Amino acid sequence: MEIKKSGFITICGRPNVGKSTLANTLAGDKVAIVSPKPQTTRNRICAVTCRGDCQFVFVDTPGLHKARTRLGDYMVKAVGQSVTDVDGLLLVVEPIPHIGGPEAELIKRIQQQQAMGAKAGLLINKIDTVEKEKLLEVMAVYGEAMNWDLVMPICAQSGEGVEELLGILADWLPEGPRLFPEGATTDQSERQMMSEIVREHLLVALDREVPHGTAVEVTRFSQRDDGIIDCHVTIYCEKESHKGIIIGKHGAMLKKISTGAREDMERFMGAKVYLETWVKVKENWRDNPAAISNFGYRDE
Repeated sequence: MEIKKSGFITICGRPNVGKSTLANTLAGDKVAIVSPKPQTTRNRICAVTCRGDCQFVFVDTPGLHKARTRLGDYMVKAVGQSVTDVDGLLLVVEPIPHIGGPEAELIKRIQQQQAMGAKAGLLINKIDTVEKEKLLEVMAVYGEAMNWDLVMPICAQSGEGVEELLGILADWLPEGPRLFPEGATTDQSERQMMSEIVREHLLVALDREVPHGTAVEVTRFSQRDDGIIDCHVTIYCEKESHKGIIIGKHGAMLKKISTGAREDMERFMGAKVYLETWVKVKENWRDNPAAISNFGYRDE
């Protein structure tokens, strides 16, 4: 179908409120990694989906938090850049009748964009975790903070309310052509997705600070004549002790991470993947601007 309306809508909020889960549900495909740990998303990621004659480009952002490293500064800056010059903004919150610091800061930025013509929506996520009456309290608290163009309870995990949400957001899009090719679900390259898949398994498998201090670099990504994809990956961590944890006793942890990542890579690529992984130490890379840039966290 010919696309007649298209636009960018930013998804923002504090860490771990379900922004990436929502982006994946909206795209109908896994375009952003998810984990129970905060600050999973480091870059802005576009999740693309079409409905009728509309193409939506949802911008998934890092959770707004108090930065403690140069990488954290980059992530916070990415949020700021993502809430400007878009057609709409969706603030995702948990069903708690209280506006915290990150929400207050984002509301201030959203109001600025709303004054310039952008639409503003409040999405109360994880509604499956509370009684329906609690939602009224949340709506009342946020309703006093600003005038929203949309206030809606959803469950990004199950998809409850998502189709209805898309129907409403269609009215937010300006007239315009297709922004991404037909069939595209993200702006990330396959190489980037391979890197993120490995990092997701690091986040899920490892505890405490260890996974947050890791970066993943794909050093080889090619396809053989028989269709098998060769993917060589280097995992960087900040301490020698962390390297031992990632590798595990007799290599058991690294094997677990690699096996899970390879299976997800094969599902994503629709082809057999031969994955090789190495672990190296790069001390304090999160405070090293050159290292941060080399790992793909660059200002646009």
